[in-house]
Amino acid sequence: MPGKLSENIAYFARALRDAGLPVGPGAVIDAVSAVETAHIGSREDLYWTLHAIFVKKHEHSDVFTQAFRIFFRRRALIEKIIQTMSPYSPGKDEKKKKPEAGALRAAESLLKAKRDETPPEEEKIEFDARLTISEREILQTKDFAQMTAQEITQARILIDRLIMPDDARPTRRFVSALSGKRIDPRRTFRTSLRQGGDSISLQFRDRAERQPPVVAICDISGSMADYTRLFLHFLHTLTDKRKRVHTFLFGTRLTNVTRSLKSRDPDEALAKCSEQVADWSGGTRIGPSLTKFNREWARRVLGQGAIVLLFTDGLERDDTDELQKEIARLHRSCSKLVWLNPLLRFDGFEAKASGIRAILPHVDEFRPIHNLKSMETLVQALSKDSAASANPRLWLKRVA
Repeated sequence: MPGKLSENIAYFARALRDAGLPVGPGAVIDAVSAVETAHIGSREDLYWTLHAIFVKKHEHSDVFTQAFRIFFRRRALIEKIIQTMSPYSPGKDEKKKKPEAGALRAAESLLKAKRDETPPEEEKIEFDARLTISEREILQTKDFAQMTAQEITQARILIDRLIMPDDARPTRRFVSALSGKRIDPRRTFRTSLRQGGDSISLQFRDRAERQPPVVAICDISGSMADYTRLFLHFLHTLTDKRKRVHTFLFGTRLTNVTRSLKSRDPDEALAKCSEQVADWSGGTRIGPSLTKFNREWARRVLGQGAIVLLFTDGLERDDTDELQKEIARLHRSCSKLVWLNPLLRFDGFEAKASGIRAILPHVDEFRPIHNLKSMETLVQALSKDSAASANPRLWLKRVA
């Protein structure tokens, strides 16, 4: 193919791969062949030709669109590329549109690919001062509030790769099974009748297993904003991998953002949450927010052994009498109440605040949530019985 169109397609494909699209070498070869065969004559022709090759899922379309616009946004760039291999006249420039979901991921991947293209001036030998500690290990233990924008992007990728908890529980219903201790009489007789009644082959059944609902109630006040954003990314991944996940945000009021987090693209999901919530990074009223949840939502979402994740620092400004009453009611309505508190990242943390002392007696587990390592520990804890170190009553004894 004349010109540098093949090189540009390869560069564009690598940027898409960095943005999360499954683009391999075979797709690059197919794209070059398709563009050469199609004799493209406009930007739209090139867009849909590459779209047909690189986009395999519906949720990848937004990222591809933004990456294509960023890559070819320089005026007359695409026309010059097309003219090197096509006799057809190029179309008109597209009008500028408002940035949409996937634009940030596409831009970061293109910038990363551009930096990787730049060769070093001279070869240097450098010694790693961290010795055996890898960048991933450092990122695992780094506080969310201290991460740079690039580290937050890497953290989101690692969160997407987390293996979600395997906490399926047996239900009252029965399903067919290949073997077991329970014989299914109906299926056994039906199978025997199909065979003419000459022989009887036993059929078995066992209890069906189902994952319990997960309900997250997250604090979005000013002291919690940096941690809540990454925890919402974790909830988005959890929502994508299991059916019954309900998410509520509260500052001075309670907001249900469950539908917003069901968007396939994580950037679009978090953007919808930000638009839906009016009190982000403001004050906090834990007691009134829990009161509204218990009155309006508890009966709807806390059935079938639901697990509640309470994500807050527990620093209540109002009177704690209402908080203590409502947290006790919430504890009685669910099978397990897990309190996730970023303040546990401090070695000298003590449960002295009135709001913290009001909540602690009514939770089953008390865990930190401030880095990726603590997030992995949470996933493991949801898959098995809680550890003794997460017992909330231990913190009350320390200040007794």
